[in-house]
Amino acid sequence: METCALLVRESAQDDEVVSIKVALDGIELDQGRYVPPEKPTYKNIKQWILDKYGFKVSTLYIAQIKDKVGLEKRKNYNPGSGEGKIPICPPEKEEAIMDAFRHYHLI
Repeated sequence: METCALLVRESAQDDEVVSIKVALDGIELDQGRYVPPEKPTYKNIKQWILDKYGFKVSTLYIAQIKDKVGLEKRKNYNPGSGEGKIPICPPEKEEAIMDAFRHYHLI
């Protein structure tokens, strides 16, 4: 999308020039298109860890680490019965998840 703006200022002198500077700091452009920053969804966190570390993590592990650091979690629509053993996140996967949280500026 391209936006053009015409700024008009009436002046007694026609030869007066007004210059405007537009700061594009913080705006990422990809071939002229705005690219919004990637959101820290469970899917994106899992993909980022897979790309960087080469192993998969479950949403359960991400939720456990979110609890550990006090981040808000989304609602679980399939909580289970609460019976049975719940796996605990291994230390190497915990560090990868923490690194992903830092990458997405969650912590």
